[in-house]
Amino acid sequence: MDFTFIWDTHPELPFLRHYVPIRYYSLLFSGGLMAAYFVVKHLYKREGLSSENLDNLALYIFSGTIIGARLGHCLFYEPTYYLSHPIEFFLPIKITTTGVLFTGYRGLASHGATIGIFLAILAYAYRYKAAFFPILDKIAIVAALGGGFIRIGNFMNSEIIGIPTNANYGIIFKNIDNIPRHPAQLYEAVCYFLIFASLYTFYKNKKDSYQAGFIFGLFLVILFSVRFSLEFIKINQVSFEEGMYLNMGQLLSLPMIVLGFLVSMKKS
Repeated sequence: MDFTFIWDTHPELPFLRHYVPIRYYSLLFSGGLMAAYFVVKHLYKREGLSSENLDNLALYIFSGTIIGARLGHCLFYEPTYYLSHPIEFFLPIKITTTGVLFTGYRGLASHGATIGIFLAILAYAYRYKAAFFPILDKIAIVAALGGGFIRIGNFMNSEIIGIPTNANYGIIFKNIDNIPRHPAQLYEAVCYFLIFASLYTFYKNKKDSYQAGFIFGLFLVILFSVRFSLEFIKINQVSFEEGMYLNMGQLLSLPMIVLGFLVSMKKS
């Protein structure tokens, strides 16, 4: 019995493609941020915290996410190209011999986003004299939620695909080739949504039993362990990873896991 499915959806919304090209990825990225915002807003309301503070925090985190994710991709995965094309670091364009091509922000790295969010919260806590680790705990919960949305966006783009299944099951990404592959993006999205549900439940029922920062540390350990494991069934994202036993995503995940253990075991 054949359990292969063909995926040939165009990454842009069909009814707007010839007017204003909008990608499913962009909608899912934005939707993930909005969903994360409303979950944190619920947590703030539950704890009697000011929503005005949350709006300021959201601005810091949004900026940290975009800048960190973009710089992370450019510096971790394609440093040679982007250091020689610095204007493309922040502008959604590609400069070619025939002119300037609008590409959108197609290179974003989750490790860079994590670092960007961490630094953004640190800056916010310093600016507003807020407690650092309680904020990290709340954001850690919804970071997994946002990550799930983004991985579905990657699926819509037929990117970050899995290795061939070498069997009669899998998804054929017609925009890539005719080989049944693991839908690694969907595997990762499901894992992220489960992490979100688990951490949210843990926060509501058990957070008072642990010191501030424990949930953030737990998040780093679980999420990046999942990321490390799933990299084995993904194709390499850039050419220099060929021949490496551990790819860049795995190498960047290891310090995140170690940091998670250190934070979760810290004393109050």
